Amino acid sequence: MTRNRLVLLAAGGSLALLAGAFIFQAFGYAPCKLCLWQRWPHAAAIVIGALCLSTRRAELAWLGAVAALATAGVGIYHTGVERGFWLGPTTCTSGDVGGLSADDLMNQILNAPLIRCDEVAWSLFGLSMASWNALLSLSLAAIWVRAATRRG
Repeated sequence: MTRNRLVLLAAGGSLALLAGAFIFQAFGYAPCKLCLWQRWPHAAAIVIGALCLSTRRAELAWLGAVAALATAGVGIYHTGVERGFWLGPTTCTSGDVGGLSADDLMNQILNAPLIRCDEVAWSLFGLSMASWNALLSLSLAAIWVRAATRRG
């Protein structure tokens, strides 16, 4: 496969994942803060792909790999938050309510995010959207690396 086709495949993969996220959102699956963080590297990968193809600068494919690895990293982090392996950002997860006064508890409830990062909104084969994003983005990173190292 040529370098240009690999770049098209990798950037197109990011486009497909980003479009999928927007389609899920259109069907009522509102994104949490970490979901939104996962979208930005995909957008960057699409732009990088266009630049790589238009300028014929193969070294730009390394930036595509970095973008894919960045979104995979956030996806892995988000998966860990969903599964309770570690805490997520306090702005999108619930905290411990033990030891809170009634007023503090009421403030926590009133200031709670509408969409929580520590709850799985949708899953397929036991994997959440964040998990799928991480796996597919790791695959895209491999394609970007192949494009960057491909001669001609």
